[in-house]
Formats: sequence, structure tokens, C-alpha cells
Amino acid sequence: MKRFRYAFDPVCVGACALYALNRFAIKPHVGPGFFHSHFNDVLTIPAALPLMMWVYRFFGFRSGDGPPSAREIAAHTLLWAVICEGVGPRMMPRYGVADWLDVVAYAAGAVLAWGIWNRREKGAAAGAA
Repeated sequence: MKRFRYAFDPVCVGACALYALNRFAIKPHVGPGFFHSHFNDVLTIPAALPLMMWVYRFFGFRSGDGPPSAREIAAHTLLWAVICEGVGPRMMPRYGVADWLDVVAYAAGAVLAWGIWNRREKGAAAGAA
């Protein structure tokens, strides 16, 4: 199995680049809609999860250097949804409101990232055989 590159993983780098592009080049020039409300939410798992996996690996909570598993992706997607769309808006109503479409966006990004990470691993395993 090829070692997962955490913050240097192409999915993570691409998601972070898309976030910056949206933040500085797209949002200032478009009105309300997808790029203001949900685009960055789609990028949450692809951008943040590899960094979390590195922290877990650093502290010994993660034993391998493979890409995030489906279980890790699902658990973090659920965790972010509960914190950002459930607990957060209740504890700090001034800073946000719960939006079920944000949860859909987190899940869409998670499925997309899992598909890319899983496809790459299958390709690497087929090449090694």
C-alpha cells in the first residue's frame, strides 16, 4: 500500500486550493448562492480530514499510513455535522444557523473524497499484483 501523504495528499491540496480560489476570487464577484453557502462545505472533509488523520497518526491514535477509511470519513462527517449544524448554532447563534443543506454538502464532499482515495488505492493494488 502506498503511504498516504496527509497534508500533501493531492485531494487535500486541491480542496485547499479550491477553498482559497472561492474565498478570494469567486465569492467577491458572485451573489448569494452555492459559492457563498455550500461550496466550502463540500470541501470540508477533503481539506480537513487528512490533517486530522496526521494529528491522530502523530499522537498514536492511528496505526497505519493509508488513506482515511470509510469508517473514519463517515465518523468525521457525522461529527462535523453535529458540531457545526447542531451544537454550534445553539451555543453561538450569532455566528451561524443550522442548515441541513450544509450536511448534504459535507456528505457529498466526503463521498467524492472517499471515491478518489479508494480508486487510487485500488489502482495501486492492481499495479502491484
